[in-house]
Order: sequence, then structure tokens, then C-alpha cells
Amino acid sequence: MPSEASEARLKEAAALRVAIVHYWLLKRAGGERVLEALCELFPQADLFTLIASEEMVSHFAPHRVTTSFLQHIPGSHRFHRHMLPLCPLALEQLDLRGYDLLISSESGPAKGVITSTDTLHICYCHSPMRYIWDMYHNYTQGKEMSRFTKLAFKMVAHYIRMWDLASAARVDHFVASSKNGAARIRKHYRREAEVIHVPVDVSAGYLADSTDEYYLVVGRLVDYKRADLAVQACRRLGRKLHVVGSGPQYNHLKELAGANVKLLGELTDAEKNEQYAHCRALLFPGEEDIGIVPIEAEAFGRPVIAFGKGGVRETVIALNPDNAVPPERATGVFFMEQSVEALVDAIVTFEEAEPRFSAGFIQSYSRQFDKGHFLRKLGHFVAEKLEGFCGSRPQWQVQAPTPTGGSKE
Repeated sequence: MPSEASEARLKEAAALRVAIVHYWLLKRAGGERVLEALCELFPQADLFTLIASEEMVSHFAPHRVTTSFLQHIPGSHRFHRHMLPLCPLALEQLDLRGYDLLISSESGPAKGVITSTDTLHICYCHSPMRYIWDMYHNYTQGKEMSRFTKLAFKMVAHYIRMWDLASAARVDHFVASSKNGAARIRKHYRREAEVIHVPVDVSAGYLADSTDEYYLVVGRLVDYKRADLAVQACRRLGRKLHVVGSGPQYNHLKELAGANVKLLGELTDAEKNEQYAHCRALLFPGEEDIGIVPIEAEAFGRPVIAFGKGGVRETVIALNPDNAVPPERATGVFFMEQSVEALVDAIVTFEEAEPRFSAGFIQSYSRQFDKGHFLRKLGHFVAEKLEGFCGSRPQWQVQAPTPTGGSKE
């Protein structure tokens, strides 16, 4: 628990000049939902990002959004992932003078900004950049890159890896969104990180009166998320599958899909919630840092059939009769190899135990990831670190926020 001094410092945070740095603001996905929670915690914060769409700037109003020079390069919104070599330079040009507190939110290079000695820098990190560290070979051996792109990426990744390691020293304190992320931070940066799980709006979940016969995949359709395994497994078993999302793998999945597979594209939150509520179970065949999607499915009382590696081990209780985890006390089933065969076996295992899974237990388990827990824990963490930071700087003064920072009602 925070001390009385840190509680007082948390109340004073409303008078701090706060900046939040996010890698890019182009669409509302998991990282942007975390950013929304950070903005709720610090309604006076100014936002800094590499690139932003008009839609997302409007979404985060009245927060002031400042972009980098990448914003003005033709085609940068569409080809932002190809801008990786320019990200270090772009981030280091962002002017963060005068801010008391900086929160960088990332699974990318956002922490690489430059701050003064009067600014406390806390990084809320999902993971060190997956594509240059843990999942480097997955990306270079995947299907999304051409031969030339792979060669260029390998050369750039070597340089970015060195910069990423150096920029980790610019962070005063790391917070990880999962134990899995904390382990990666310890491995690659040699830094310890407090674990505060991602905020999820589990209050949106409800238990439907009945469910349909389809399985569900939700997320950006990129190679490493392995939606192709779900499509092929459901085709082999003759099961219905709904796929929610868009991305580079969309056309490939459309070619794989049979009559039993529906690709629904992007849906509104309300439409996606309907898919969650009535699905038979969520299929989650990729490896994620933490994974918001399984928690969202659990909020609707739906079981999760997941590749049992990464952050999902912290968010799903896997059925395991040998370890006294019966269906009534489980929230899903794991498979331990990313193959169609392994996923097929997991689906069959789930179906054999399906009547015994408890929707009420699954939903209650999801509540530990509610956004309110995130706001309280991160708020206390920031308060304690501000207390120590301010105590070590007698000259440090709390400043009133600038009018352009904006505030949320």
C-alpha cells in the first residue's frame, strides 16, 4: 500500500504537467485501449506519437496530440511499419521539455524519447519489441515479407536492437503488463519491472441466454497471430468459425476458408460483443505478450482454447484433471504446439468437457483484470515513484498544467 505521502502526491498529480508517448495512433486496438485508461488516470496529459490518423486525434480529444516528422511523409499511415529505421530519429526529435511526468506506453520504441533530469519517466511496457527480440525468427521466416524485405529487415533489426537496448537506460522505472513481459524486460534490458496487468472493460460482458455453434477468432489478421490454424482446424472438424478483424492475412484466410468459415472484417464494439456472447468458445492460436482478447471473451463467460505460451498463461486457467483443475474450475483449454493437429485435439478435448464449464465462474475470474484495478495500482505506483523522485530533487516544483493540455470531464 502507498504511504500517506504518496497518497498526497497522487492527489497532487492533477497539477503535474504530464506527457504520454505512444508509438502510433492509427486505429483503436489493444494498445490504444491501454492509452485510453492512461488518459483517464491523467486527464491533463498531452499525447505524443510518431503518426496519428484524424480519426484517432478526434477520439482522444481534448488531449493535445503531437506527431513526429513521419506524419508528413507521403504514405506513412499505410506503410508505417516500414518506417522502423526512422523511428529512433523521429522519437528523439519530440520536444518534451517542461514535463514533470512522462509515461511511455509501448510494445515498440516509444520509450526512446529524450527527457531532462527534472522529468520522471515511467514506461508501461507490454514487451520489448517482439519483432527484433523474442519473435525475430518468426517474423523473418513468416510469409508476409518478400525476400528483399526480409534482407532489409535483418539489416535494420541489428541497428534497432542496439538502439532499443541503449534507450532502455532512459527509463527511470518499468511497469510490465504481464509476468511474461516482465521476464522479457529482465532478459533483454536487465531491468526489473513491476507487474500491473492490462486494463480491460470487463463490465461490458454479460452472460447470454444461449450460445450458437460457431467458434470465434478476434484480432488483427497478421502472420504471428496464426488465425490460419483456427481456419484449418475448423475446416477439418467441420465446425463453424467466425473471424473478426482485418489485416495482411485477410486474403490468405479467405482462400483457406470453406463454407463453414465467415470472415466478418472489422466490427463495432457492440457487434463484437455480440460475437463474444454467443460463441461456443474463443480460439486463440497465437502467442501474445498478455492478450486482451481472451479476457474479453471470459467477461462474457466464454471458454478460451489457446496456444499455451506467453501471457495467456496468466489470463486463462487451463483444464487439467491431473492437476485437479476440472472444467468447473477452468476457463479454457491449452494446446502446446502451434499446429493444426494440436488445435484439433484441443477442440475435441474442449467439446468432451463442454457441458461442465461454468460461464459464471469464467466471468467472475475475468473481473480481476477490470480497468478499475489497473487505474488504482498504476496510480499508486506512480505516486510512490513521484514521492521518491521529488524527494531527491529539493528544487522540484509542482507546476500547473498548460491550457493546451486539455482536461476530460
